[in-house]
Amino acid sequence: MSTTFTPAISTRVGQRSTSQSPDDLLAVLAATPSDDPRRPALRDRTIEAWLPLARHLARRYAGRGAPDDDLIQTAAVGLIKAVDHFDPSRGVDFSGYAIPTIIGEIKRYFRDRTWAVRVPRRLQELRISISAANSTLTHTLGRLPTVADIASYLDVSEETVLEGLEGARAYRATSLSTPMGADGSRELGDTLGGDDHEFDIVEIRVALGPALASLPEREREILSLRFHGNLTQAQIADRIGVSQMHVSRLITRSLAALRHHLSDDSAF
Repeated sequence: MSTTFTPAISTRVGQRSTSQSPDDLLAVLAATPSDDPRRPALRDRTIEAWLPLARHLARRYAGRGAPDDDLIQTAAVGLIKAVDHFDPSRGVDFSGYAIPTIIGEIKRYFRDRTWAVRVPRRLQELRISISAANSTLTHTLGRLPTVADIASYLDVSEETVLEGLEGARAYRATSLSTPMGADGSRELGDTLGGDDHEFDIVEIRVALGPALASLPEREREILSLRFHGNLTQAQIADRIGVSQMHVSRLITRSLAALRHHLSDDSAF
């Protein structure tokens, strides 16, 4: 069902006012050949005459996370498309043609521009379908619908509904400054991890196991006391009953053997 919307306006050409209605301007524009030099100015006047319709439709979508100016500009783009493609010979009034054209342009704006994280268009459209199904089923069932209810209503699998719900989380992003915890003393950004440089030496640690296993037991014990127990060479010497000089030589020899073992492994 089309809606008739006739804006009451008075247009001006230079300093001369004209009482032509928006519908009159459309009729004159349609009758003006495309190569007529007067057509560009007439087209501009026609668009200006119908701008109240575009603004009216843009206001319907205010408060949904998009700037009002962007909505008005998007609606104006839809209006321009409607003016350029309107064919009065089809017997449809302009508002009945322009309204769905403008609304379609606004919906495309929300679909393409207002997602915090871009997701495939299929998921964007699925989100809209799920939202509409949720509203309808809540009214008819008298309760919040389950995933199975929505899947049955849309004739899709439950996995598809879950995928759409997961994708819908990308519509709005949560600020890293969002307070966390009962007392709000932490922010969401505080919970994010940082670079763990320990990952850079994971491969070395994995290769070190077989390399250590190739050493004599006493040398493994000395290395363990030195690098895990943080004992000095003198303390190690007292514990195992050898001189500090001998401990130093064993550590040097063991480390050289480990380097050689790891170097051989890296060659493959």
